[in-house]
Amino acid sequence: MQIGLVGLPSSGKSTLFQTLSHTHLDDAAAHRQQANIATVKVPDARVDGLAGVFQPKKKVYTSTEFVDVIGLKKGDRDSTQFTGVFMTNVKTNDALIHVVRSFDDELYPHPEGSVDPERDIHILETEFLLADLAMIETRLEKLRKQLQKMQDEKLKLELHVLEKGFAHLEKELPLRTLELDVHEKRAIRGYQFLTEKPLLVAVNMAEDQIGDKDRIVDALATTFAKAGIAVDAFFGKIEMEMSQLADEDAEVFMADYGLKESALVRIIGAAYRMLGLISFLTYGEDECRAWTIRKGTNAQEAAGTIHTDLMNRFIRAEVVHYDHFMADGSIAVCKEKGHWRLEGKEYIVKDGDMLTIRHG
Repeated sequence: MQIGLVGLPSSGKSTLFQTLSHTHLDDAAAHRQQANIATVKVPDARVDGLAGVFQPKKKVYTSTEFVDVIGLKKGDRDSTQFTGVFMTNVKTNDALIHVVRSFDDELYPHPEGSVDPERDIHILETEFLLADLAMIETRLEKLRKQLQKMQDEKLKLELHVLEKGFAHLEKELPLRTLELDVHEKRAIRGYQFLTEKPLLVAVNMAEDQIGDKDRIVDALATTFAKAGIAVDAFFGKIEMEMSQLADEDAEVFMADYGLKESALVRIIGAAYRMLGLISFLTYGEDECRAWTIRKGTNAQEAAGTIHTDLMNRFIRAEVVHYDHFMADGSIAVCKEKGHWRLEGKEYIVKDGDMLTIRHG
């Protein structure tokens, strides 16, 4: 999974990238003409919990890739840069995090002349919407000409879906809110429409706004709920400092500021919910590990994320939920209490399930 960070100049986009990836970008790296990319381990206390029980040789977290998309510069909105280079860089990501600012800073004036998170969200959404409209309009013209020469069912379906999408966009609604069935989604999956991508807004707040976090986030979440946009917040300056500390020192730092979770935990958690992702666990003396799958994945498909042989030769899955295991203390007690069970290939895996795959 690749998540792109986007935002207007001085929004704190690179600050969030450094916070999430525990890296430090010097001025040259922050302003170079290539994207900064980092693979980040997804924190999962359940892996640590299992490791404490099984004492494995290694523990493995799932990971995700963050991309600090080449930033917009002042004046780009009035040039082809906004709809050209920038849009091309955004398209390759599976999901987007749009960083917006909610505080004034005389050293870093806002490119729009004032701080207004709602306006900044609208700016990017509008540009994405216009880019999708232009792409669909061009494709519709070609499709109609093709269908005049030959009748093809696949092309007819593509035309139908694109016309539906075009009408949706004309109502100023993003494609992520357009209801499509499986066949319709498949017909346009190669386009990488910008407004179709899951979008999380990360509000960059100042230290003195910690007490206002919920109010600001809730207001923006309500405003953009119909657009299918999720909203969360981070505190750029202090959380980037915290990300450079050892774990124990970081916990003390968080407590001093009244923060319950790090930006990494909060933002990745929000991104997982936005993408409909969950994690299941495998365990033993050799390895305790988290695996990421989409919500709704069945046991046989989940086995395939471990190895294709396990999917092809799947017989049954031994299943116990992490919460039950930790409360009961052992697999033996889980069996006694009925918390351990055997499930077939159609069983829908739940977040936090511990699986052992039986195979032929």
